[in-house]
Amino acid sequence: MAPANPVPFDSSTDPAPGTAPQALREPEASANAAALEAAGGPEPVSQEELNAWRRGFTPQAEIWNGRLAMVGLSMGLAVLLLARLAGHAG
Repeated sequence: MAPANPVPFDSSTDPAPGTAPQALREPEASANAAALEAAGGPEPVSQEELNAWRRGFTPQAEIWNGRLAMVGLSMGLAVLLLARLAGHAG
């Protein structure tokens, strides 16, 4: 049976013992950094553009989705807290 990887192992690229390679420690960070580097870096966005009410799968829609989800979660927890406090008063 042939080995799964015919390429010989190169120990010169191994990290120090007890540490994980950079790609295993932060896979999203290294992928995002590589994508930003290839694209020429992040583009600065104005505050008005960031808070714009845009529909569809846009960064602005995701920001508003998160904000409204936090408002809904906070309101739900407040209602539960008030209902619990009102139940103990009687």
